[in-house]
Amino acid sequence: MSFLVIGECVADIVRAPAGSGAADRVHPGGSPANVAYGLARLGRDVTLLTQLADDPGGRLIADHLKGAGVRVEIGGVPARTPSAVVGLDAEGRATYTFDIAWTLETGAPAAEEPTHVHIGSIAAVTAPGAATVLAEVERLRDRATVSYDPNVRPELMGEHGEAVARVERCVALSDLVKASDEDLGWLYPGESPQAVAARWLALGPAVVLVTRGASGSRAVTRRETVTADAPPVTVVDTVGAGDSFMSAVLDALAERGRDALDGLGAEHLAGLLRRAGAAAAVTVSRAGALPPDRSELDAAREEFALRSGRAS
Repeated sequence: MSFLVIGECVADIVRAPAGSGAADRVHPGGSPANVAYGLARLGRDVTLLTQLADDPGGRLIADHLKGAGVRVEIGGVPARTPSAVVGLDAEGRATYTFDIAWTLETGAPAAEEPTHVHIGSIAAVTAPGAATVLAEVERLRDRATVSYDPNVRPELMGEHGEAVARVERCVALSDLVKASDEDLGWLYPGESPQAVAARWLALGPAVVLVTRGASGSRAVTRRETVTADAPPVTVVDTVGAGDSFMSAVLDALAERGRDALDGLGAEHLAGLLRRAGAAAAVTVSRAGALPPDRSELDAAREEFALRSGRAS
């Protein structure tokens, strides 16, 4: 199965704690780029359609992606590579201050069309580039399954009602959607995650996944609602955790078509959540958005399964 991920790359500048004497760290980032990188680390055939400038941040990110085997397709060169200053609290939770523009142009036609397209984050809702993202999804969705992660950044979303409408348009184009409880809380204040999942399922997707950090995750389909605990882990930082979760989900579902997604049962959904949770746990145990490769993921699944006393 071949994957096309469309979205932004971001140089994450992780601020050292005040008074620590440590230097700031720069990590390759951007939610869609992280998903592409995670898929490549798991051995998947993946292309990322994005924008990068020929500057230190752009070269760092390009080398990082290509080193894992991601094919990087440039849809226009911005004046500078997008960046985000990342602040970490005492528990490793990240907050972001962005310097980003998104003016994506259509890339060169691929020699082989993808069988799955993933979109999300800033790129799917930020003009003018978002129009290119959605046009590519609409062009390919008859022949490829589609996933979406809103990865909400409130400071970049604009007026709330318009932002919700843009997100719901992406949801309606998708077969699988993942969002965090924080995303849903901003989009639909006062609504339960289960109510939002039902709202989104009515728009078209077969599966809605909700991540809840240390509280675990939930999968909702038209027939099933399944939850899973998060594996116990010492958190270094949470950068890229949701993207690792998404990569592991897409890897696990790689050979399933649209009809098969609609028929996922409770047992399969529970296994999917545990697997993706293990990938996220590996990522938060180390600095930056560094998802596991397949051997690391298999080892983590085995370890967490032994701790919980069940098969992985």
